[in-house]
Amino acid sequence: MNTVKNAFEVLKERGFIEQMTHEDEIKALFSKGEPVTFYIGFDPTADSLHVGHFLTVMAMAHMQRCGHRPICLMGGGTGMIGDPTGKSDMRRMMTVEEIDYNVSCFKKQLSHFIDFDDDKAIIVNNADWLRNLNYIEFLREIGVSFSVNRMLTAECFKTRIEKGLSFLEFNYMIMQAYDFLELNKRYNCVMQLGGNDQWSNIIAGVDLIRRKEGRPAYGMTFSLLTNSEGNKMGKTENGAVWLDPAKTSPYEFYQYWRNIGDKDVAKCLALLTFLPMEEVNRLGALEGSEINHAKEVLAFELTKIVHNEEEALKAQEAAKSLFGKGAASGSVPTTEMDASQWAEGMDILTLLTTTSLAPSRAEARRLVQQGGVRVADKKIDSIEHKVTLSDFTDHSLLIQKGKKVFHNVVIRQ
Repeated sequence: MNTVKNAFEVLKERGFIEQMTHEDEIKALFSKGEPVTFYIGFDPTADSLHVGHFLTVMAMAHMQRCGHRPICLMGGGTGMIGDPTGKSDMRRMMTVEEIDYNVSCFKKQLSHFIDFDDDKAIIVNNADWLRNLNYIEFLREIGVSFSVNRMLTAECFKTRIEKGLSFLEFNYMIMQAYDFLELNKRYNCVMQLGGNDQWSNIIAGVDLIRRKEGRPAYGMTFSLLTNSEGNKMGKTENGAVWLDPAKTSPYEFYQYWRNIGDKDVAKCLALLTFLPMEEVNRLGALEGSEINHAKEVLAFELTKIVHNEEEALKAQEAAKSLFGKGAASGSVPTTEMDASQWAEGMDILTLLTTTSLAPSRAEARRLVQQGGVRVADKKIDSIEHKVTLSDFTDHSLLIQKGKKVFHNVVIRQ
């Protein structure tokens, strides 16, 4: 007989959980079957969420599907300081306008994954209580609960002590702990979830609530999204893999997951899709060339969740047509040009930089010299090579960089 798994069991089975503050209490809390209000914080350091955020978003979605209530906390206040965790240098100070714009972008993206109807989840901005704090009152009420000696042993500060840790950043842990306290008072939020790099900050909040309010509070962290070598996933030559289609196209997003390492497929299927674990285990056990089928399923499912099924199908079709050396689909990143730009042809270095396949002419030169560029399926051997209209087929020209990066140039009709 199949029994319905509670949220803790779902997260555990899929490989999310790394650390917990009070394991027995947390297990008992979820076994009761009553709704739990929890939160995850998102500091608006950019105008889009990226793949690293997506793992915590999926955990939130699984929790909500099990009947619990998420709070998405926007860091409109903490974003003005910047989390020192994992950073060797201080973050760039953003303006209030930048922060507020990024918050609005995050809100829009999160509503794609989390159901906010009928108060099933809420979005809150910590700017509401952090930006207008009275510093003296805050020190007396909250600062008194923190030991500097203990804070300095936290992992998030250890890596920065030698290089220099500003007092501004030193306040970040206290601010995050205060967030949890505020959410506990306002919304009866009893649990904070986050990436494993947030462990020290989460413990601080749990301790603050238990000390000041005498109420239960819990913390749980998730494994960071890393590959089998232990390196963070979600990075490409062009930077982060973003959830915004304007920053990372659905095709590029699909291709990223289609090309991950064989050893990472099962983990990514478990953490980043809603496929049942029976199917995850079946696909993850495939070997040899068959693992490519599992990668295609992963890429399709992920693209469907982040974008939509139509975009996932288009990306899948584009990938297949490119793999078969067929005509490139419109899902492949495309640059439109006027025929007049090709009157005398275009040298390969200009073409590579114009299409952003290379950030500079020096990088374009290196790519060509290393044999990493093909135009219309022909390898380019010389940096003096000129591409002309005769290279186009039906007003379209496919450029390939390395084994996996494609770009289409289309003559504007």
